[in-house]
Amino acid sequence: MTMRRSPLILLNTTPLLLLVLLSSSIISPAESTTPPEKINTVLELDESNFDSTISTYDYVFVDFYAPWCGHCKRLAPELDVAAPILAELKKPIVIAKVNADKYTRLARKHEVDGFPTLKIYMHGVPTDYYGPRKAELLVRFLRKFVAPDVTILNSDSAIRDFVEEAGTHFPIFIGFGLNETVMSNLAIKYKKKAWFSVASDFSDDVMVQYDFDKIPTLVCIHPSYNDHTVFYGPFEEEFMEEFITQNSLPLAVPINSETLKELKNDQRKIVLTILEDDSEEKSQNLIKILKAAASANRDLVFGYVGVKQWEEFTETFGANKETKLPKMIVWDGDEEYLSVTGSESIEEEDQGSQISQFLAGYREGRTERNIVSGPSLLGYISSLIGIRTVYIIVFLVAMLMFIQHISKEEPLRVGTRDQAEPVTSSEAESREYRPEDKQD
Repeated sequence: MTMRRSPLILLNTTPLLLLVLLSSSIISPAESTTPPEKINTVLELDESNFDSTISTYDYVFVDFYAPWCGHCKRLAPELDVAAPILAELKKPIVIAKVNADKYTRLARKHEVDGFPTLKIYMHGVPTDYYGPRKAELLVRFLRKFVAPDVTILNSDSAIRDFVEEAGTHFPIFIGFGLNETVMSNLAIKYKKKAWFSVASDFSDDVMVQYDFDKIPTLVCIHPSYNDHTVFYGPFEEEFMEEFITQNSLPLAVPINSETLKELKNDQRKIVLTILEDDSEEKSQNLIKILKAAASANRDLVFGYVGVKQWEEFTETFGANKETKLPKMIVWDGDEEYLSVTGSESIEEEDQGSQISQFLAGYREGRTERNIVSGPSLLGYISSLIGIRTVYIIVFLVAMLMFIQHISKEEPLRVGTRDQAEPVTSSEAESREYRPEDKQD
């Protein structure tokens, strides 16, 4: 006899059955997460998709550009070449661009003060980019941001390949015979500023190449300046961090608009040597002596600049083509500098002794205080605080002048604002944005 199922039983079991079926089809969040779509072209971003792109992709390199900007036009094809290469990295980097001239609110939100402004967003956090703009070098530079915190090197060839791949724009720290855990905290802290690695297996040839004779040791290399410094400990974090921060810059720093930005974060006084032309052979010989002095005086930063290379800057220290050069001063990185009595300039003979006398005079207090001055002071301030701040100052000055005229019940004279803004704007532009920098 065929049994008929009670409609009541069927009715009562249906919800349970549905629940079981639904639960079996649910996938955990970890299982449902799929990698975002690979982007091998340059994305065009605006206010509608900027935030979603930054949150979707771990690494996004953004070019804030203006269509009329010459530097931007030259950069665009380089980004087109770099985009598919960066997309194939183990940790892909997306390249995107924003027409900041059109989407001004988005540009203001992300503190765009000139064109192009380049930023890399790592997990949504922006970092300004001042590196190279040619496709090949751009790729090599950006790989730094997705590299391991500490790279493990197990052979001479691995060391050689690591140094070569690292390029020349960051200092390289290699811990020979050091444990990875000793380096890891500092490597994470300074990842945006340097490469870090530990070498566990290497030959005597490597020890000769990097000029150390015992292990463990920490070596810092500045490939672009042919500099290297050796640290034999102690290997507590406090002392290692001091070594890393002191060697984040080369022994002798060429002063330009980019290195000035780096010097802003260094609290040490700057021993500045002003040369006639820093590319001349006699200047290069003096720079070698400065490096030796810098190695023995790590509490100071040693920098140099040529009048031929940046006369606007040297004039703020009273040095020009008519000045007896080389000239040495001690600069606080702001508005004051010290000249040392009896050591106002450096003669060609026995320059090492003269530099030693200059440093001794400075440390003994035989100095004369001076104030940075000159027609190019605005350009110097612009390089430190940003052109946007200069515009704000100009606007406030114009407003104060306007209020003064109103309070005196005088008619507003033609040119009060028109004279102030264009002159300052063009002056600031010509001094802030040099070749390969920004246009505003």
